[in-house]
Amino acid sequence: MIYKNIVKGKFISRPNRFIARVLVDGNEEIVHVKNTGRCKELLTDGALVYLQKSDKLERKTKYDLITVLKNGTNLVNMDSQVPNDLVFEYLSEGNLFSKGAKIKREFTNGDSRFDFYVEDKDRRAFLEVKGVTLENDGIASFPDAPTKRGVKHLLHLCDLAKEGFETYVVFVIQMKGTYLFVPNRKTHKEFADALLKCRECGVNILCLDCVVTENSIKIDKSIDFDLD
Repeated sequence: MIYKNIVKGKFISRPNRFIARVLVDGNEEIVHVKNTGRCKELLTDGALVYLQKSDKLERKTKYDLITVLKNGTNLVNMDSQVPNDLVFEYLSEGNLFSKGAKIKREFTNGDSRFDFYVEDKDRRAFLEVKGVTLENDGIASFPDAPTKRGVKHLLHLCDLAKEGFETYVVFVIQMKGTYLFVPNRKTHKEFADALLKCRECGVNILCLDCVVTENSIKIDKSIDFDLD
């Protein structure tokens, strides 16, 4: 995934979950934050951020906040829309399934809409994708805020696994430098419990880190996870 029209900025504040105040070329700009999570450990006073300038003149804000340099050392992509695109790219390259697999996005089953449904010869699979930006001392964690929708999808994956479908929950860790993924039980116990149930039901759990630059992000490799 390549971003165009990237500019640097300095984070000032975040009045609400949708916008931030950022200093760009000496001018204060109101920018759109492409992540409604808390992200307090990322958006700290004076943090270097990378913005994508929009070419849509009708927009109220002309920038999207894409990436932040955490603690001055590690680039973290904050775009909550990009994980699904990355997984689509990952699957299309022949990972998990053959290159000829039929990949359908935003596929509805019952009262849930899953990120992907894949048909590959005699294989039938549902995949749910979660973007991860929370990290502490090399340990990635999800979620950074309670997610009832996330719990619902995990439990539905369990039901589908029992029905004989191949099922996956894919955690896309939007940075390098992590060696382990754990569910954020302190923030949302129900999600952590649902993930444990997924493992018991035979749902595949994948944790994939990413190479992040100022203007790009790409899935790199899997890391270990600990659900207990």
